[in-house]
Amino acid sequence: MSLDTADAERHTLKMQKRKAVQDAEVASKTIEKGLIMVHTGAGKGKSTAAFGLILRALGHGWKIGVVQFIKGAWDTGEQRALAVAFPDHVTWRAMGEGFTWETQDKARDMAAAAAAWAEAQALMADPAYRLIVLDEINIALRYDYLDLAAVLAALAAKRPDLTVVLTGRNAKPELIDVADLVTEMTLVKHPFKAGVKAQAGIEF
Repeated sequence: MSLDTADAERHTLKMQKRKAVQDAEVASKTIEKGLIMVHTGAGKGKSTAAFGLILRALGHGWKIGVVQFIKGAWDTGEQRALAVAFPDHVTWRAMGEGFTWETQDKARDMAAAAAAWAEAQALMADPAYRLIVLDEINIALRYDYLDLAAVLAALAAKRPDLTVVLTGRNAKPELIDVADLVTEMTLVKHPFKAGVKAQAGIEF
């Protein structure tokens, strides 16, 4: 399909106007700072998005810390790829012991969450790190394995250049309130419901 001259000119004028508006919008944003980012919701992709952000940060030479609050027992492709391939840039701490229905021991789950949080605080305090991913911390907060007030206080006191990503379903409203960016993954369709099991390279 080809455009006639009038259609092409109208399109050019429309895009020029749109570009002017967009350029002005971009130019008006002058703040640069580390962010608090929350990935939550029932849909797949919360941790996956955080790991994609790690790749972007690696491209800029950042040092990154990952603390996993739930999935520690899993042998995941992302840990193999990121921590093994970039040992000088990625510190990976898989400290969970599995999902709550697997451990069935609240005291044990709380102890594991406390140990993971202590490691997270140590990484956040180290000025060498620019990005910290707290994977599935929202689950630990949901079940009150961690003190929400303590987590909020640590986020409020973080270094200005540090970005922290918190993943997991059911993010606490108080966490959403203090975040700079909140993305909710919406479940529309999932192969698990059709009998497809979790697969290496897709889910882990």
